Amino acid sequence: MKITPRHWLLVSCLLSTATVTADTTLIKNVNGYSVNQGHLSRFKAIQFTDQNIDKIYLDSSPAVAAGTRIIDGAGQTLLPGLIDAHGHVLGWGLNLVRVDLKGSRSEAEAITRIKAFRQQNPQLTWIQGRGWNQVLWQSKSFPTSASLDKAFGDSPVWLRRVDGHAGWANSAAMKLAGITDKTLAPSGGEIVRDAAGQPSGVFIDNAMALIERAIPALTIAEQETVLKAAMTDLARLGLTSVHDAGVGFDTISAYKRLADSGEMLIRVYGMVAAGDSHFDTLMAKGPYHHPSGKLDFSSIKISADGALGSRGAALIEDYSDLHGHQGLLLHSEQQLTDYMRSAMEAGFQVNTHAIGDRANKMVLDRYQALIKQTNTQALRHRVEHAQVLRLADIPRFAQLGVIASMQATHATSDKNMAEDRVGPQRIKGAYAWRKLLDADAVIAAGSDFPIESANPFFGLHASVTRQDHTNLPQMGWYPNEKMTMVEALHSFTGAAAYAAHQENMIGALAAGMKADFILVDQDPFNDDAHTLWQTSVAETWVNGVKVFDAKQDKPK
Repeated sequence: MKITPRHWLLVSCLLSTATVTADTTLIKNVNGYSVNQGHLSRFKAIQFTDQNIDKIYLDSSPAVAAGTRIIDGAGQTLLPGLIDAHGHVLGWGLNLVRVDLKGSRSEAEAITRIKAFRQQNPQLTWIQGRGWNQVLWQSKSFPTSASLDKAFGDSPVWLRRVDGHAGWANSAAMKLAGITDKTLAPSGGEIVRDAAGQPSGVFIDNAMALIERAIPALTIAEQETVLKAAMTDLARLGLTSVHDAGVGFDTISAYKRLADSGEMLIRVYGMVAAGDSHFDTLMAKGPYHHPSGKLDFSSIKISADGALGSRGAALIEDYSDLHGHQGLLLHSEQQLTDYMRSAMEAGFQVNTHAIGDRANKMVLDRYQALIKQTNTQALRHRVEHAQVLRLADIPRFAQLGVIASMQATHATSDKNMAEDRVGPQRIKGAYAWRKLLDADAVIAAGSDFPIESANPFFGLHASVTRQDHTNLPQMGWYPNEKMTMVEALHSFTGAAAYAAHQENMIGALAAGMKADFILVDQDPFNDDAHTLWQTSVAETWVNGVKVFDAKQDKPK
């Protein structure tokens, strides 16, 4: 018999016959949606006991057993908890306590924001921030240390670019780091210099470490505080799970302490950072799964190249807007292969950042050889970003069982410069969601926060409209690459769960699944798609516990 979406829901309604206890909750009068088995399902009520869903009801007035706690959903839309398949949790938390330069329209405006931040935080030794983007400035040019020197004198300043692949320092920071005109850039990095050969203040990719090694590291206790702040804010946005892309040993320790003390507000699927000084030790210990089900470290994160905006993405041919430049590979092919092989042999999923077409081809080539050698196709290795692809490489994702972990808002943020970088032919394989889906690839959606906003409704909006928040371009940027609303929701729920081997636990709402869900004020399937990014989250629930309530504006 063919299983239809209605059969799936009816089975869900009948699966649980356990006696209702005082820990059972029924939320009724909701406009419920879930993508189950690739199909959209609708329901009117949801019942769960402790962490797990008991029943999904099609009826708006289900029979209620004695002792059940009843909540009236007041007609709100109820969705599975949204999952961000690629973010940086510590970075998001640090952004809450650092100067935000996103959207600054000039170097001067950035300086004004930093001054205001400095006045509010005079106790800080280092002034740090993130978000500047010279592409938005009239000059289109990288900033220099001169403007920072004039404003901040001997206070060291370090400001990461919006994509995290370049940083802007003042002379005080460079002095503390020992940077001179004799300093050489490491492999996979670049020190931008002025006409006289002096460091300008901008450091790209691996060269950023030259400055960052001079910044005092956070203690594990400080990291715990930052992680908790981040998870609180992510829950506010409707995220019940995130995949933390590139986590070092100390941060892993902080996470474990939070999990042991029951302070993991949301779920975190962590990727061990390749290159961490404890990498070999972590591989030897094997994948880690906390008993709570809220913390996993069973994957690794490698960065093959840089970013498109800073022209660090590795391309096969020259950048269309910079002759003689093809971007940066952050590791030798041998080092990349060694990281992949050691992780695969240790049973870890391999998730590799690749943005340029050269980097993507190289990663897929390495996967093709190593998956066969290690017999690890079942680990569902991933390409993080998969941003600029040769058309010939698109079918390889499904063929190799490799997941495309992509960020829809990168397309709407990059649309003003992407074609300048790669030209009219290569752009056909860039941000190519429809081509990948049509080739049977799995797309797990994320945001790459704090590079982009962690708000998942920004990503859902970009997925279905290919527009920015002013509804431009009118028909969408390369509109033939749009997703349907069902595909977009699936990419932020079931597909993202699949990318973490968690599809039997989260990512859909059905009997036996975890009670991770959100209540929101818009219906994504019936309201205007152009306002989807404005959706507000009323409540966020994880493991059957309300962790955010907009009425109280704080976690429960």
